[in-house]
Amino acid sequence: MSNHVFELRHEHIALCDLLKAVAIAPSGGIAKMMIAAGDVQVNGQVDTRKTAKIRAGMVVSVMGETIEVIAAAV
Repeated sequence: MSNHVFELRHEHIALCDLLKAVAIAPSGGIAKMMIAAGDVQVNGQVDTRKTAKIRAGMVVSVMGETIEVIAAAV
């Protein structure tokens, strides 16, 4: 199990883009397939919305990996 911390520089990031940004998915297409398959949880709940808006304070889990999303320091 691996933990990632992602610094969010904008108000939100699309779920598929987040998986690509932390290199859990090698491409946006693979990220979308993982989400559609129900392999991704947001705050402990399965989320199949490919472009769900992920904001600071949220936790995303996929395939034994956890991504904590935090606000970037200004």
